[in-house]
Amino acid sequence: MADLEKRTLPVVGMMCAGCSAAVEKRLNATKGVETAAVNLAARTVTVDYNPAAVTLQQMKDELAAIGYDLVIENDRDMVAEERRARRRLALRVIVAWVASLVVMALAMGWLSVGRVDDNNFTAMLVTVATMLYCGRTFYINMWKQLRHGSAGMDTLVGLSTLASFGLSVFNTFWGEAYWTPRQVEWHTYYEATTMIIAFVLTGRWLEERAKNSAAGAIRSLMGLAPQEARLVDGAATTLVPVATLQPGDVVQVEAGDRVPVDGMVLAGDGAVDESMVTGEPVAVARKRGDKVVAGTIVRRGTLRVRAQQVGSSTMLARIVDMVKQAQGSKAPVQRVVDRVAAVFVPAVIVVAAVTLVVWLLVGGSEQWPQAVMRAVSTLVVACPCALGLATPTALMVGMGKAAKQNVLIKDATALEALHAVDTLVMDKTGTMTIPHVDLNPNDDLSLDDRESIAPGAREMVQSLKEMGVELWLASGDREEAVAHCAGLTGVEHWRSALLPQGKEDLVRRLREQGRRVAMVGDGINDSQALAAATVSIAMGGGTDVAMDAAQVTLMGGRLELIPQAINLSRRTVRMIRQNLFWAFIYNVVCLPLAAGVIPSITITPMLAAALMACSSLSVVLNTLRLARRD
Repeated sequence: MADLEKRTLPVVGMMCAGCSAAVEKRLNATKGVETAAVNLAARTVTVDYNPAAVTLQQMKDELAAIGYDLVIENDRDMVAEERRARRRLALRVIVAWVASLVVMALAMGWLSVGRVDDNNFTAMLVTVATMLYCGRTFYINMWKQLRHGSAGMDTLVGLSTLASFGLSVFNTFWGEAYWTPRQVEWHTYYEATTMIIAFVLTGRWLEERAKNSAAGAIRSLMGLAPQEARLVDGAATTLVPVATLQPGDVVQVEAGDRVPVDGMVLAGDGAVDESMVTGEPVAVARKRGDKVVAGTIVRRGTLRVRAQQVGSSTMLARIVDMVKQAQGSKAPVQRVVDRVAAVFVPAVIVVAAVTLVVWLLVGGSEQWPQAVMRAVSTLVVACPCALGLATPTALMVGMGKAAKQNVLIKDATALEALHAVDTLVMDKTGTMTIPHVDLNPNDDLSLDDRESIAPGAREMVQSLKEMGVELWLASGDREEAVAHCAGLTGVEHWRSALLPQGKEDLVRRLREQGRRVAMVGDGINDSQALAAATVSIAMGGGTDVAMDAAQVTLMGGRLELIPQAINLSRRTVRMIRQNLFWAFIYNVVCLPLAAGVIPSITITPMLAAALMACSSLSVVLNTLRLARRD
């Protein structure tokens, strides 16, 4: 089997859970694509594919056929492009609202261009212009989706506005002749059409602004990478783009500069702020032979650095990529939502059709205008934006906030599992303790002199106890050393003289008791236990093997990050559940009311559009509370 490639690419045009389901379904059905997973909040899709069987351009063409654009050009500035798209959207919002106010004024008689028929005709022309300029993407995408047997929010908006507009056009030209002899009161509903477009576009604009705020963690991390570097060429230095640097190049970094590469100091003496990696605010001394990483800041002195990793190979680039992939991953609860969303939009179309038929059967032809308006309201009020945004927006904010706190979470499954952890197994040496490496192990020294307690260890243990987490200390060290460490830190359960298999066995036994176990380690001998745990946590200063095996990495190896990470995961999962509750309860309440289950309560298409926009916005704003909390 050929090697698979993984890419995370922006997708333009996705607006609801139905859209993301359509994109996933289309790509997963494409030959050569192994898996495709959409992150609706980030508007991206992560694809694992066989480049020998399918190209990115072919995937782009597949999505274009159903109304979406896969962005595959590497040189496109997506931040600038998103900014331009938001400006265009804002202009469409303004035009839609101005048109809606004009049409409403004409409908209410506040503005008159002559007779009532002239008002209706003028309102029709303004509505047509609004639909063509402000709402054209709804109809283009609706047509593409219906042609290929899929449906999304654009389908609902397109059908509902066309239905209200079509009835209004009929009444403009034939209303007097058709309805008046039948003693049926008739109206035009152009304002409903324009208001639906205005409300939906407003909701999208607010969602884009909120999404832009939620994605701030990625942008702030990417902003740590400098764009230019001082390349040393003999006795001279030349300012060059960082993208042109190669391993082996020598760069000069002066006070106030960010280090452009991962490398080794060749000459110079200075102090470097490495808080982005270690979380420690105090600059550390760096001299010849020391390593430095891209994105850190030289606070004092001048350093000459030989590049070892550049571009996408630097630690900063790997961190950014890890956070991107983590934010694009799906929590287990999201898979349930995806299954619901895949059938939700078609089900709503069926419900709207049934609403139309039932109202006609019950009330006869006299209820035709009311039946159409009820069906239109049903289509609009059920747009599943809130449902699709509930989980991914919370994950984006939660994982981005974790990254800012120097906690790297590899995927959404780990974030969701971390919140339920009730038992924590800790390695000792290098995790709970800092060994004196310059001592001879045969020296007759006290335990305190040998294993000192790591900074923050006691505070971490106390915090976890208050959170209801039981702690175990597992070590290959001798019994008296492990007991001594447990006593100093307050850990009540411990095991000594454990080989790697023994640590794994301990984790498995605890899990067999029904516990949700997190394992914290830093070495090769911890990798088995890390793999066996419910959630695996590696210290950032440990070995690559431990970090590769772990789902969560604590940058800088700071123990106080463990309770912070668990607390953040609990808040994120709680936020997801709140969002899903409000998204579901909204549809449970509003859908039957719009359909007319209680005839005395009327949800007009305009009100339905406003409710739909407010539901999506409430989910995003609720999630952003997580970003603003310390």
